[in-house]
Amino acid sequence: MGSKVDKIKSVIAESIRVKQEILNNPEMIEKCEAIAAAVADAFRKDKKVLFCGNGGSAADAQHLAAEFSGRFYFDREPLDAEALHVNTSYVTAVGNDYSYDEIYSRVTKAKGRPGDFIFGISTSGNSKNVIRAFEVAKERGMIVVAMTGATGGKMKDHADFLLNVPSTDTPRIQESHILLGHIICELVEEELFERP
Repeated sequence: MGSKVDKIKSVIAESIRVKQEILNNPEMIEKCEAIAAAVADAFRKDKKVLFCGNGGSAADAQHLAAEFSGRFYFDREPLDAEALHVNTSYVTAVGNDYSYDEIYSRVTKAKGRPGDFIFGISTSGNSKNVIRAFEVAKERGMIVVAMTGATGGKMKDHADFLLNVPSTDTPRIQESHILLGHIICELVEEELFERP
């Protein structure tokens, strides 16, 4: 097997290129700032933030929820954030008895209140179960954030905020979703708490 150095460098370069494109996009930067400000305001009003996604995007949802509910850079009070897929019994029951497309919509209906946030993460922007959750969220007066790939998919039509990473390559999109999520977490934490 030959050296994979060039391949490794190529992947790193492409990841940097996508992030550089985000960096050079003032609209994307402004949206991140606006989302962080709105999330901070929601937390001040005792609202919650829900996250959902599938596969790697479910892992990202859980990761970002933990940054809010645990801590990000420093010790502080926990914030009410939750990934909607972590109750395995619920997910498998609803998936089996209703449809996998309903796993997020039913729990959003149960938990969502006006002024709460829901972040849906999908590289394609076309995850049916996330779209159904968005539909329910809008009915309940929630604020909807779609984190997608370049096109925004069908999720963009249901979102108050769209963070569409300028790529069609799933791993590069996922890497940028975490970057953008971390930026939002950091800005919210700095807005709400004094660093020790």
